[in-house]
Amino acid sequence: MTTPPNPTSRGALFMMMALEFFIWGAWLPLIFGYLPSLGFTPGQQSLILNAFPVASIVGIFFSNQWADRKFAPERFLAFSHLIGGLAILGCGFTRDFLPFFLLMLVHCLCYVPTISIANSIAFANLRDPAKEFGLVRMGGTVGWVLAAWPFTFIFVNWEAVAVAKTSGFVDWLGTALAHPLVGEAAQAATRWTFIVAGLASLVLAAFALTLPRTAARPAAAAGSAFAWLDAFKLLRHPFVLVLWLVTLVDSFVHNCYFSWTGVFLGTAKEAGGVGLASNWIAPVMSIGQVAEIGTMYILGATLKALGWRTTIIIGILGHAARFAVYVFMPQNATAIILIQVLHGICYAFFFATVYIFVDAYFPKDIRSSAQGLFNLQILGLGALLAFSICPWLMQSVFTTDKIVDFKGLFLVPLAASSVAAVVLALFFHPPKQAEVGSGAGGVAH
Repeated sequence: MTTPPNPTSRGALFMMMALEFFIWGAWLPLIFGYLPSLGFTPGQQSLILNAFPVASIVGIFFSNQWADRKFAPERFLAFSHLIGGLAILGCGFTRDFLPFFLLMLVHCLCYVPTISIANSIAFANLRDPAKEFGLVRMGGTVGWVLAAWPFTFIFVNWEAVAVAKTSGFVDWLGTALAHPLVGEAAQAATRWTFIVAGLASLVLAAFALTLPRTAARPAAAAGSAFAWLDAFKLLRHPFVLVLWLVTLVDSFVHNCYFSWTGVFLGTAKEAGGVGLASNWIAPVMSIGQVAEIGTMYILGATLKALGWRTTIIIGILGHAARFAVYVFMPQNATAIILIQVLHGICYAFFFATVYIFVDAYFPKDIRSSAQGLFNLQILGLGALLAFSICPWLMQSVFTTDKIVDFKGLFLVPLAASSVAAVVLALFFHPPKQAEVGSGAGGVAH
């Protein structure tokens, strides 16, 4: 039985999303520079980074299946964040590869399926998902932004601030922001990203028990006992298959952004980078999430005005535009910073729209597994592809005499996103819901 949607439950769903993405946003942006500082080889880095996509692959067959068929999703959410939170906390207290890798693997196995489950909980408690999901999912964007900004102060050289003569709050704030940690000190401070993520996960574990009750659903009469199998059967529809394959490409491009942008922003100008101070990297990258708040707000109206295909194409072209600025204006720090606002379009118009599309077209009795089917691409195979080759591309293929050829590097995702947009324009033609629906717009089994 599902609690009828009301303003209170929407507020709870918003908070659920905020905590859900605060956890991920706390550690992801800075881990790509942190792992090399621990002395991990490119191969070891890939193993750690690939724990996340591997977890999404495992999740569709196990965690999402359980949430669909066996357990109340909010209780599964609580259990997963309890175990996952303790694991990511541990990553902040070790510098050795094996325990770090194992802890990250446990965290990801618990955390990644909760993204699909959080989506399905939200959709189950919204009267009009196409209109309301963007507003609820905005909580995730807010959470990601809130995770980034505290590190502006964690990465401050407080010893230098203490000896400086400041008068008043404004003077003190300016002094603090002017004295970022550098070198090994900045790398060592990055461990706090995992501690903060772990604490947030434990908070969400407790908060999940207060969420609206969402009961697991038995298989529909025409379905199988395995929700993930019913989800995979939907790939026989050409429009679903095209979107699923393009989602793989967009996920690869999306993860190229996270793999390389932090390093690009922090690399000195004379070495081809932007030259930002260490304490400003995470806040600059969070500009995109700030813009995402506004984009989420207009997502429902945009879908109604433009439709599925145009909205999704604009989303993937946002990646192309951002990487084009990286390629052709690498020394223009202002342009690089301002172009981060396109992240809102990249995420909301593609990934969030895909989630809404899945809820609109797929049967409700496989809702978590249907979300997991696309998270298999978004968080799984696409990320696995990116995290397997991004360290190699940056540190080997496009590096000569310790200088990274950022222009050549960023041409890779620029080309991939451009081709994917063309494929969508030519081959993605979803039918009207009435033509494929079973009930409220679901694709028939």
